[in-house]
Amino acid sequence: MLKIMAVGVTALLVTASPLAHAQAPSAGVPATQLGTFTDMQMNLVKAALQLTPDQEKYWPPIEDAIRTEARDREARIATAAKRLAELRQNPIEVLQTPDPVDLLQRRANALAQRSADLKMLASAWQPLYETLTPDQKKRMASLSLFVLRNMSNATQQRDLQCDEEQ
Repeated sequence: MLKIMAVGVTALLVTASPLAHAQAPSAGVPATQLGTFTDMQMNLVKAALQLTPDQEKYWPPIEDAIRTEARDREARIATAAKRLAELRQNPIEVLQTPDPVDLLQRRANALAQRSADLKMLASAWQPLYETLTPDQKKRMASLSLFVLRNMSNATQQRDLQCDEEQ
């Protein structure tokens, strides 16, 4: 049991760290490195859950959903970085003619995409989750809470940075 908890904690720490950094629009992390982080995260989650051969057949849709979410996150980060670069080039013009409606629309679009990605991820996890043992469910719950909390903190920090710079 102690060994399983150690693997779970290690997975949490390694998994959450790249997620937090990947949320910042100014983090100039190459796409290949983000892909490596995503692969590492999936392998650690899979190892922490210790899937049985019967459960393994439910993993490919989860992997696809995680990769799609990661690609969409990279696109949102690139869009935010591009917008930030534009703002830095013309800060006086932006301050003279603020467009709060445009800001709200951009934020709504980003949130809608994140919502769709999370729904897709939840749908992908559902069949596997139904086959997990109580011990696996506990490990998954711990992983989920830790990762989601760190993602939320990173997202809030990024949002505050974006709002301050606009």
